[in-house]
Amino acid sequence: MKKAVFIERDGVLNAVTESDGQPVPPCRVENFRVQEGAREALQQLKDAGFLVFVTTVQSGVGRGEVSRSEVDRMHRRLSVLLPFDEIFLCASDDETHPCFKPNPGLFQEAMHRWRLEPSQCFVLSDKAPDAQAARILGLTSIMIRSPWLGDDHHDFVLENLAKAVAKIIHLSKELRSLNWV
Repeated sequence: MKKAVFIERDGVLNAVTESDGQPVPPCRVENFRVQEGAREALQQLKDAGFLVFVTTVQSGVGRGEVSRSEVDRMHRRLSVLLPFDEIFLCASDDETHPCFKPNPGLFQEAMHRWRLEPSQCFVLSDKAPDAQAARILGLTSIMIRSPWLGDDHHDFVLENLAKAVAKIIHLSKELRSLNWV
């Protein structure tokens, strides 16, 4: 059975700035910086047999703050620097859109396309909407401590990406040893 991890792009895989207490993704490829340790973390997941998906809401495209071609350039750069299977993008600025987190549309699309079971999927993020979307679908949320976690439910909260990846691998081994997979 396939196992997968959905990883939030902004704040987990690439650096963000902050404005009015909110994370702000880069708007130009020249400002796009991959987080230290991201390559190694994703490679550990790949080596452990996980499919790795990058998920991101880029509502700035819908608002005209960044062009879709610029986002595509950032994603091409990301694909050269990091080992993952696919990027799932929501470019809408409409909070009611099915893929605008906390709506679970991005995860549902990937699960359908790759034929994944919820019990084998993890969501790795530093933001509350990802944990909310995970909970809707019955996915396990592994959160990295940040100012954007909120007070909602999180399955696990860890200090950094390396610890979060180690937790995912450990949980996967536990499930296998219990013959759940």
